[in-house]
Amino acid sequence: MSPSDIAAPLQPDYDVVICGAGLVGLSVAALLQKRGMPAQRIALIDAKSAEQAAHDPRTIALSHGSQQILHEIGAWSLMASAVTSINQIHVSRRRHFGRTLINREDYDLPALGYVVRYGALVTALSAALASTKVTVLRPAQVSAIDEQGVQVDVQLANGRALSAGIVVQAEGGVFSEQTAKAVQRDYHQVAIVAHVTTTAAIAHRAFERFTAEGPLALLPQDDGYALVWCARPDTAKRLLSLDEKAFLHELGEVFGGRVGRFASCSVRHSYPLGLNAAPGASARTVAIGNAAQTLHPVAGQGLNLGLRDAVVLASALTRTSSATAALQQFAAQRGRDRNATIRLTDLMARVFASAPDGAPSQALLGLSLGLIDVAAPAKRLLAEQMMFGWR
Repeated sequence: MSPSDIAAPLQPDYDVVICGAGLVGLSVAALLQKRGMPAQRIALIDAKSAEQAAHDPRTIALSHGSQQILHEIGAWSLMASAVTSINQIHVSRRRHFGRTLINREDYDLPALGYVVRYGALVTALSAALASTKVTVLRPAQVSAIDEQGVQVDVQLANGRALSAGIVVQAEGGVFSEQTAKAVQRDYHQVAIVAHVTTTAAIAHRAFERFTAEGPLALLPQDDGYALVWCARPDTAKRLLSLDEKAFLHELGEVFGGRVGRFASCSVRHSYPLGLNAAPGASARTVAIGNAAQTLHPVAGQGLNLGLRDAVVLASALTRTSSATAALQQFAAQRGRDRNATIRLTDLMARVFASAPDGAPSQALLGLSLGLIDVAAPAKRLLAEQMMFGWR
């Protein structure tokens, strides 16, 4: 039998198929081709159309480290005009001693972080990929994933089938009901989000205010602030039922007068909060971003952690020939950062979600904010975790 008579092993359609073309999924695709993987060997699948994603009104707080990642991809220059920089972060407790003020000048940085709408960010990332040969399938829904010995078969709801060497799950919250119950820890909190204006806004200063029921964040944006107010479900329900004037009054009572009087509020939306901290992986599949860990919004670390996932995964896949070895390398490298960020956000959230106002744990956290502000090493550690994460 001649060599030509021997059937060569079939090559999968793609080296990498990414399920989820949100911020993290788009970033993985861009980073893979930036690091040398042929763009035509990469596919992105998402259930939403590009137009639906572009009109997503959510607000994102990007760390300085995330800005560097987006700059490498080529997306940052496409969205710079839609970004508000954070030059100071003020962390405090309502009606209690203890606060920390983090300034960009102390770390010789142009900004500690940036505030941008989700839609503007996903539009910029999509535009950065548009000039490449990356395959983008949207709207398209994955109906089944079947891992074989040398490839993964991906079945779409429209009947199309794809095969890949690696499948990356970057679609947040895609878990079976049984898995979700096993990994989800409920904070018994709801986040209320809106855009508010005040009479004495402080330019480029973000606030993280700990209340009796959870954190309240104000992120500088446009002519006011993006609000994220975490409260227990019954409180959130009552707040959502108030008219605008009554809601703004209660917001002022809880936050205080640091930015003057709250003057206006956009339409309010609410989201239940919980923690998923069980990243899934096998020989040829891996979960990243919200699909691997969905965090409480305290300190705004969820997306930033996901972007760091994207960087490490892209590096592992493009410098390691074995898929199994690459995913093992990725898991080992991401463990420290994930664990540190999850523990930080989980601790801060749980102290206020589960303890009554005035409990010793709440008092201790308030005291620690004051101590951090005067202890330079501790303050730098907190700031660097928020700006860069553990790498």
